[in-house]
Amino acid sequence: MNTNQQPDIHLNLNVRGLPVSATLAINERSNELLKEGRQVYKLGLGQSPFPVPQPVVDMLKVNAHQKDYLPVKGLMELRNTVADYYRRTQGLDYSGEDIIIGPGSKELMFIVQLVYYGDLMIPTPSWVSYAPQAQIIGRQVKWIDTTESNKWLITPEEIDKECSKDPSRPRILILNYPNNPTGYTYGPEQLEALAEVARKYKIVVLSDEIYGELHHEGKHISIARYYPEGTIISSGLSKWCGAGGWRLGTFAIPRTLRWLLDKMSVVASETYTATSAPIQYAAVSAFKGGLAIENYLWQSRRIVKALGTWCADMLIEKGVGVERPMGGFYLFPDFEPLREKLEKKGIYTSSELCETILNEAGVAMLPGSEFGRPEKELTVRLAYVDFDGARAITAAEQIPSEEELNGEYLRTYCGNVVKAIEKVCDWIG
Repeated sequence: MNTNQQPDIHLNLNVRGLPVSATLAINERSNELLKEGRQVYKLGLGQSPFPVPQPVVDMLKVNAHQKDYLPVKGLMELRNTVADYYRRTQGLDYSGEDIIIGPGSKELMFIVQLVYYGDLMIPTPSWVSYAPQAQIIGRQVKWIDTTESNKWLITPEEIDKECSKDPSRPRILILNYPNNPTGYTYGPEQLEALAEVARKYKIVVLSDEIYGELHHEGKHISIARYYPEGTIISSGLSKWCGAGGWRLGTFAIPRTLRWLLDKMSVVASETYTATSAPIQYAAVSAFKGGLAIENYLWQSRRIVKALGTWCADMLIEKGVGVERPMGGFYLFPDFEPLREKLEKKGIYTSSELCETILNEAGVAMLPGSEFGRPEKELTVRLAYVDFDGARAITAAEQIPSEEELNGEYLRTYCGNVVKAIEKVCDWIG
């Protein structure tokens, strides 16, 4: 018998049937097509196009010799620096004792669900890994509906509607903003209203703010300002610092939930032991900030704002339902207004839509069904990241800050994304 093809009779039922994460799968498939000589524009995987800031790279080089196991909860210098970061940027009263460091925020999200017994409330659409993690652990997922007319943002009324069915039931609410997959975000009044209903039902809010520093106006606000006692802030280096492959995540957990942090560290000690030492030392410089980091962030925001706006405007001209993004580097276009035209091409689902566009236009995107939307809804996620971020930042630095980055700049320095959107628009006809 081929040992590589063992029957799955002993496979955990929670894992059976789960595919590889959709974002990773589309990236691997895109790379395979490129190796075959196909022209593929990679708008599937949401990996930051920007380089790791030079001061952070320099600190990694300096600390490459660090080989000892660090504390399970993380390097104390880094934990203190992350706490300082939240005091500086959000006015939140954290200390290093409130911070835990992990090998990516994704791992920390898994562990907090493992430790905290409760339903997982997820707005739809949402990032592809929230629900599978809950399924693996055996937690119940409650999808909270959103609407395109409200920019796919969750409302207090929808939370109240779900929680009122069983008011005392323990729950974790995922709140991700600026949002993956939509690119939209919440304002102060919306966050305050969400905080009020979360407090009413004693919900633990897991606020995934990994794209916070990529708010296009640099005005990200954490819901922890309004609900400090029940909010866990999740962040890391992958999106705003361009260091996805470094795998470093952070959780800021209020003192009222210190028991949760302590239990998470117990699980961490028996699983990943500690996060990479050189990476933790280097991360200190990222969270400390400074002029070089601020310039890097300012230029990054400037570029993704200009590019996201251009992409949205092009699709809107073709009748696709989408608005200009507010943060991050995603769009969630709705092709529903074009359904009649698409059905003539034999396209009835979001999966068929993405498959056809990949085959006929060479543009890789992900169907909305991977993000919790109905299969028959013609939504897709588009990550406008297929460009050389280092080259783009260098060029943007030569353009006066008061000037917008125009179409000529985007075509020159973000050419693959521009061509991809033009390919999709041409395909629409």
